[in-house]
Amino acid sequence: VQLQASGGGLVQAGGSLRLSCVASGSVSRINTVAWYRQTPGNQRELVAVIHPADSTNYADSVKGRFTLSRDNARNVTYLQMNSLKPEDTAVYYCWGDGNWSQGTLVTVSS
Repeated sequence: VQLQASGGGLVQAGGSLRLSCVASGSVSRINTVAWYRQTPGNQRELVAVIHPADSTNYADSVKGRFTLSRDNARNVTYLQMNSLKPEDTAVYYCWGDGNWSQGTLVTVSS
């Protein structure tokens, strides 16, 4: 299974971005998908997770601003990020059933 994350970029504070995580390879469906983020010198921080029954959990820092969803037919998971803040700046990674994507950089300017 390969995971490809995309959608990062530069946005002003208050703006929005949508990250995508596409699964490919020998997979019918990725059951649990999570998004993490990491800033220099820090450990990866769990941002959001979607479980097999499509329930979701979010870090307190992003609740009400970020929304996870997925398209099972296309094996794509989306992280919609609204009301972005400078402290959301990080490299974002998706994780699915034990597999990591490469990172996608999100930069939020003040």
